Amino acid sequence: MEFEKKRLLAGVAVPDTDLVGRALAFAESKCEPYLFNHVVRSWLFAASIASISKVEHDPEVLAIGTLLHDVTLNTAFRGPRRFEVEAADIARTFAVDAGMDSRRTQLVWDCVALNSTPSIGLYKEPEVSLCTAGICLDVVGLGYEKIGVEEINFITTAFPRLDLKMKMTKCFCHMAQSAPATSYDNFLRDFGMRYVEGYSPPSSADFVMNSPFNS
Repeated sequence: MEFEKKRLLAGVAVPDTDLVGRALAFAESKCEPYLFNHVVRSWLFAASIASISKVEHDPEVLAIGTLLHDVTLNTAFRGPRRFEVEAADIARTFAVDAGMDSRRTQLVWDCVALNSTPSIGLYKEPEVSLCTAGICLDVVGLGYEKIGVEEINFITTAFPRLDLKMKMTKCFCHMAQSAPATSYDNFLRDFGMRYVEGYSPPSSADFVMNSPFNS
């Protein structure tokens, strides 16, 4: 899907629509500065990958899904569900209120809900795959070689990382400690196991062996 109205943001061509502008403003209102910069970089990386790989996609869906994927990643988070699912519902409400149809709205939800599960997200629809790729590139460097160093430096200069590694780690640990049940089946478990005293997640092996069936 092509949009005639585009602009360059940190050297990357992105759709310049009212909907994308509202998504940017909404993300900025919900995210700390380091986190806002992260979601914007993730969006720009995703858009760059799409351009380099010539992937046809819906740029507005990609923008909204990437920009809103971390609106629940903060120290106020208490669950009750995984932070990605809580954020996906918020993003879906944003999309519905913006008048997006059911298919595009579902893609936005999937972008957000699967953003930290690349073993699934990378194999979904182009918008979801690109969203996942951009986020994973910014957080763990997955696919770093796909984008030129000069372009990466341009993006990270425009939207600095602001000590992302330490601030994100602190937030992940808070979530594993304050809402442990939301962390047992995802990457937050690793942070709980390494950094949170007394963190003791249940084992899937025990769930199988303790099921109410005889065999």
